[in-house]
Amino acid sequence: MTATFNRLRRHFEDFSLGDMVVSPGRTVDISDISAFAGLTGDHYPLHVDEDYGRGTRFGGRIAHGPLTFSLAVGQVALSGFLGEAIVAFLECQNMRALAPVFPGDTIRVRVEVTGADAGRPKYGELRLDYTVLNQKDEEVMRFRMVLLAHRAEPHSAEPHGAEPRRSEQGDPGE
Repeated sequence: MTATFNRLRRHFEDFSLGDMVVSPGRTVDISDISAFAGLTGDHYPLHVDEDYGRGTRFGGRIAHGPLTFSLAVGQVALSGFLGEAIVAFLECQNMRALAPVFPGDTIRVRVEVTGADAGRPKYGELRLDYTVLNQKDEEVMRFRMVLLAHRAEPHSAEPHGAEPRRSEQGDPGE
């Protein structure tokens, strides 16, 4: 189900399995690749040297895989799909770079809620599958993000009537 989302207020309970959004396209240009190389210190010739890139199987410069990942995460954030629900990034799973992203390619992101665990009193865990597509609808990257999301209201993670679990420091199990 693709839907319109309230950008300002969302909670764990607002997400259902199968919820999906597709971001608008974003064109990756040479300045993005050069800026990313400068920011990260990753000046591998495949990303920064056109002559070198022409001699590779790609035939020219390509974007860094982590740049593609970063743009995908940003595009979903800009879409408003997650609203203000997310508290923390927990994990990235099964990342696969499937095809190169060239300067001039336009990428968009399809993200789908594939799992939800409401096991914590104040937070729930969301599992979101990201698929990054180029202008030819070819998959260039896919990965799963596991994110911590606010609950609408704190809930007990213990069976009804049970005492809340406490860590050794005495904090409630959140």
